[in-house]
Amino acid sequence: MAEIPTFGELQAGGKPAMARALAAVERFADRPELVQLLDACWAGARAHVVGLTGPPGVGKSTLINSLIGAWRAAGRTVGVIAVDPTSRRSGGALLGDRTRLATDPEDHGIFVRSMAARDKLGGLAALTMPAMVLMRAVYDIVLVETVGIGQSETDIADLADTVIFCIQPGSGDSLQYMKAGIMEVPHIAVVTKADMGAVARRAKADVEGALGLSDISRDSWMPQVLTLSAARSEGIDVLVAEIDRHRDWLEQTGTGADVRAAQARHWLCEFVREEFGRHGLDSAHAQIAAQSGAAPFAVARTIGDALRRGISA
Repeated sequence: MAEIPTFGELQAGGKPAMARALAAVERFADRPELVQLLDACWAGARAHVVGLTGPPGVGKSTLINSLIGAWRAAGRTVGVIAVDPTSRRSGGALLGDRTRLATDPEDHGIFVRSMAARDKLGGLAALTMPAMVLMRAVYDIVLVETVGIGQSETDIADLADTVIFCIQPGSGDSLQYMKAGIMEVPHIAVVTKADMGAVARRAKADVEGALGLSDISRDSWMPQVLTLSAARSEGIDVLVAEIDRHRDWLEQTGTGADVRAAQARHWLCEFVREEFGRHGLDSAHAQIAAQSGAAPFAVARTIGDALRRGISA
């Protein structure tokens, strides 16, 4: 069995094929077969990608379990990427694939993968984008949970189609996020633990005020502030409906194509900056700017080869 599955094998191979493909992303980044697979998955995208962010303790894992349950009950398949803190000993994800998520290992309609954040400060792992592209070609929904480090969790906006930002009542976070500009990121804001009553209602009002002060232009999309209690399964259906409403808006306005083109350009910029620094990024500016939504992985290989030749010349 080949170490890197083909596009057809990935779609038909279930969890084993996805696990092989994700392992290949970590081990064989420069292999032509992997580049070909990633580009095919980019072109064959089917899933809506949902990003979930917020500070530790806000209840993201409980919310994810509830969302998975709602999507699976509706017959939707789900891929989950949970970006966890990094273990100092192993360098891997500290919490592991299923420590926080109560999924049925016999359910082939759900796949969960943990990744270590390592030295990435934007709440995501460096390999999250390729992993998301693989899952996006197979599942109906891909959910990406950031590591939960607070005010630096803005990279999710460059990866997900719909960004959900979670706030815990009574934490005082809403004023901090207003100052940090994080309220420019989400398409949906969620106040968790709505069963706390008046405190949750106050948090909702604070977040609505913070969103009202945001300067970002959303081309007529107005983020909604929802309250829910995942522990009591209250408000989950409303959140699922709002995610679908944003997905429909992206499709109907054509904004979704622009979002994914921007995702490709952002990933290319990060790839070049990480490998070749600011000078390399300046040298590749024209090729990156020309990226119009096509698959970025073969382009990255071409840019990398050209820059390496220039360095060795």
